[in-house]
Amino acid sequence: MDLLAHYYHAHIAELNRRVAEAVSREALSGLVIHSGQPQRMFLDDIDYPFKVNPHFKAWLPLLDNPHCWLVVNGHDKPQLIFYRPVDFWHKVADIPEVFWTEHVEIKLLTEATEVASLLPRDLANWAYVGEHLALAEALGFTKCNPEAVMSYLHFHRTTKTEYELECLRRANQIAVRGHLAAKNAFYNGASEFEIQLQYLDAVGQGENEVPYGNIIALNQHAAILHYTALEHQNPARRLSLLIDAGASYFGYAADITRTYAFEKNPFDELIGALDRAQLELIAMMRPGVRYLDLHMAAHQKIAQLLLDFGLATGDALGLVEQGITRAFFPHGLGHMLGLQVHDVGGFSCDDRGTVLAPPAAHPFLRCTRTLAPNQVLTMEPGLYIIDSLLKALQQDSRGHQIAWDTVAKLRPFGGVRIEDNVIVHSARNENMTREQGLA
Repeated sequence: MDLLAHYYHAHIAELNRRVAEAVSREALSGLVIHSGQPQRMFLDDIDYPFKVNPHFKAWLPLLDNPHCWLVVNGHDKPQLIFYRPVDFWHKVADIPEVFWTEHVEIKLLTEATEVASLLPRDLANWAYVGEHLALAEALGFTKCNPEAVMSYLHFHRTTKTEYELECLRRANQIAVRGHLAAKNAFYNGASEFEIQLQYLDAVGQGENEVPYGNIIALNQHAAILHYTALEHQNPARRLSLLIDAGASYFGYAADITRTYAFEKNPFDELIGALDRAQLELIAMMRPGVRYLDLHMAAHQKIAQLLLDFGLATGDALGLVEQGITRAFFPHGLGHMLGLQVHDVGGFSCDDRGTVLAPPAAHPFLRCTRTLAPNQVLTMEPGLYIIDSLLKALQQDSRGHQIAWDTVAKLRPFGGVRIEDNVIVHSARNENMTREQGLA
């Protein structure tokens, strides 16, 4: 914690610098950042799990307290309006006394509806940052999530401070513990649901604390890219596990994927080959490299795997140009990572709002940025047997290049994906996932 406290001072200074620049450009007095408020379930008397506004948790690791507000202008000490009601139904948050509290002025709010008395008086010249626009309008805000301000903040949020990098390292450290426990559970015969329980126990976080719904897919379920069903029963035959699971630390996310074969077989060899290809792609990451070029390099490597494992015929370049590789590798190579799993700014060309959209042939790519120091990205190539995508190949001449018998042999295994979390430094890459001990 001492290290984080040391880094936090510079982190707040950088956030203040960004806000000062953003509000100066737009002639604003400052930003009022709302932590959010609970959302009631339809026809019920309980709320959905609360998820804090990422712009709020960028400043403070205060993740579970709705109705809080930050008043920042880039120059004065940030003001935290801290919600602490009188409530005998629920646990009331303690007044924070931790390393970050000396950097903010805390004002207590006991009734959420009385926040107006603690907000700046001239709200017409302050911008509201949050999702509850009707509330903001009722309070008197006339500027909500102004596009120019949001574009500026999102572009610069991709450059992580030392505080943020350390939080991401610790999130990876926690997630690696879970992945090792899940791997052990798989080989000991656990079901998808049991693997999930052992993963959560190892990371010490509940389903609403991890940054996303874990993907724990046995056998052919691995071909469903966002599979979250978690079967309680085991399949008749155990073949493979794909686990895409993360962890949180102070609001920052780890997002890691591994694939395992239950026995030594060609699918296990395919996992090893994709793992080597993934590390080769990571070695290509450096400042000045376009992520789109890395994505296309990944397709070249997937094409070579299709040839090497007898799934297709022809040449690698032709398999890419004809769109054959997209049927086996349909998603993007990776994405920005930070306060959100799919962090903002992946398409930003500058802080004025200019974006570079993915090419039409690769619509699911989540990043088109040119890499720069202190960016954090995932690297997650995959190869799957997805019948709905392969069907399109069967309907034209490309189908003659596919070894359908080999496809049929791999279909029960579902697919393979390997995902690491990587910091781009000026002269090297830091693979947080591998350096925390996950091979």
